[in-house]
Amino acid sequence: MTRTATAALSLAGLVLAGGLAAQVPAPPKPKPRPPGPTEPSQRCTFQVDNVDRQGSVIETPAGTNYFAGGNVRLSCRGQRISMQSDSVAAYAGNVVQFIGNVKYRDSTLTMDADFGTYYKVGERWEARGRVATHNLTSGSSLTGPSLDYFREVKGVRDTLEMYAVSRPKIRYFAEDSTVAKEAEPYIIVADRVRFKGSDRLWAGGKVTIDRSDFAARGDSLRLDTGKGSDGTLIGGEPILRGLGPDSFQLSGRRIDMGLERRELKRLVAKGAGHAVNRDWDLVADTIVLDLKQRKLEQTLAWGKQTRPVASSPQYAMRADSLALDTPGQKLRQVRGFGAAWLGGDIDSVTKDRDWMKGDTLVAQFAARDSAGSTRSVLSRIEARRGAQSYHLDRNAKAPRRPSINYARGNVIVVTMRAPPADGVERVDIRGKVDGVQLEASADSTATPADTVRRKKASR
Repeated sequence: MTRTATAALSLAGLVLAGGLAAQVPAPPKPKPRPPGPTEPSQRCTFQVDNVDRQGSVIETPAGTNYFAGGNVRLSCRGQRISMQSDSVAAYAGNVVQFIGNVKYRDSTLTMDADFGTYYKVGERWEARGRVATHNLTSGSSLTGPSLDYFREVKGVRDTLEMYAVSRPKIRYFAEDSTVAKEAEPYIIVADRVRFKGSDRLWAGGKVTIDRSDFAARGDSLRLDTGKGSDGTLIGGEPILRGLGPDSFQLSGRRIDMGLERRELKRLVAKGAGHAVNRDWDLVADTIVLDLKQRKLEQTLAWGKQTRPVASSPQYAMRADSLALDTPGQKLRQVRGFGAAWLGGDIDSVTKDRDWMKGDTLVAQFAARDSAGSTRSVLSRIEARRGAQSYHLDRNAKAPRRPSINYARGNVIVVTMRAPPADGVERVDIRGKVDGVQLEASADSTATPADTVRRKKASR
């Protein structure tokens, strides 16, 4: 009798026990079964496809145990599911252990590991030691030391689930597997991760998300790239950064993410929101960032506990709500609604500043070259409804007491001088207009003479 035939006979008990399939074929070198669609998932009934060495059978009070070694290959009868390892141990037909160079394949994913255990109750697969998976639908993958895999089984669960601990690393593609070779994945690392289906993920414990244009940190992550197309980052002062030449940063007590085809389209910081880029620094209760082609397109902010305030080295602006337009991630316009106020740079001598306010205020910016880079500079300001303006003019006669111009009207429009010139070029006031111009006079009070010293000198 040949070695292959002996192995097949020795494993006959294994195949017959615990619902395993009988009539074991033992072809010397069966061709690998390619992954493909299956009929509705069902419980696995094992059949032995190959064993290079003879197996053994041990009877116990709990049932019959079977052991085999040498390129052991099993499959689930009538399904596109196969398992392979150096050795196999089956206990009472309920638990099957795979030892050394373990490979699991089904129509959904591939999985390699050092050690694997299949539990018939619950249809659960445990992989341990150098685990590596590849999702055949999305192209995403996971590597780590531990993974529990619960496949979809009719009457048991309607969606596959996976659990991984000990900081697994996930390569999560933003597109499906047809373009995964060209796309750049998000790299997600956490203390523990849970998957449900191919498009829902939960991660907890020092979560990090990285890509060449994007980085995020937090304690917990929820991500739905399917019908929900959204996600949430919370805990540990979550923070999200857009990387590159025109970088930005967003933080808050919670950051919600809106997705479109798995790409970030909207970010919402709720509670102590704080957003920063090279042109401005913004704080508010709630801050919303809209993205287009991975660039910041518009920013919205509002709040009562923390009223929106946007500031830069050249200006500061506050209102009940703010909107910052940044097409192509270049600042073009800032709009304030509700008791809006805009102030210029603080004068180093007087510690005062120019300002404008109104119910609505619109500040426009123009791109200017500066030191080899393009910067956004203030070009025009318009205040509407109850508009007021306060402007300081330097006074050569009294440098510490500049001239003050205060005006009111329905609408006030201030046009700034074009760089390299500085300051205001023109002020237009419309509607019911009034105001005042205050000029500081020369210092007319002479220093009192030292009369005591004069009397002593005359004695």
